[in-house]
Amino acid sequence: MKDPYKVLGVSPNDSDEKIKAAYKDLVKKYHPDNYAASPLGDIADEKMQEINAAFDEIMNIRRGGAHASETTGSSYYGAPDYVQVRKYIQSGDITRADSILSGVSNEYKNAEWYFLKGSVCYTRGWLNEAFENFQTASNMDPSNQEYAAALNQMNRNRGGYMNGNPNPQYNTNPNAAGCTGCDVCQGLICADCCCECMGGDLISCC
Repeated sequence: MKDPYKVLGVSPNDSDEKIKAAYKDLVKKYHPDNYAASPLGDIADEKMQEINAAFDEIMNIRRGGAHASETTGSSYYGAPDYVQVRKYIQSGDITRADSILSGVSNEYKNAEWYFLKGSVCYTRGWLNEAFENFQTASNMDPSNQEYAAALNQMNRNRGGYMNGNPNPQYNTNPNAAGCTGCDVCQGLICADCCCECMGGDLISCC
């Protein structure tokens, strides 16, 4: 583990105000929006995650283990901007969307977080993780029809092996081999459902 003080370029003897100022300066420098059209975008995202983790660790230490998110949101985004995450997903910028979600502390992981995480996982082909996140979102907010629709579609797809992050409990059809025409159809329907949830439309007739 890297020394969090070195990551921020500060000293353990520095005041909270100086550490926060150094943190804000680094945020301005490495904020993903500054690298939207740059090949260095992924590197900037990784750097921001490192900066967030360092700042959180220092604040936790200084507050005797209290959650840094009580004052900082445990992320340079503060309370996460889920609207922006949806926009990134809609535009196909999955890396940036996942970067924001990964920087969110547990206290901000509400039903919307799990739904968006499920959407990211689904887009990447991690169907088992997508299902688990959609299920958590629906359990946390049972009245949300958007979450329920995504979960129901995933449930309909569980008749065969779900690719992605391997998990034997979801392999309800161990004799299945390859991808059938039905699998393709189901996949397209699920993709269309996720697109419509995000404001798009993959299959115009559905």
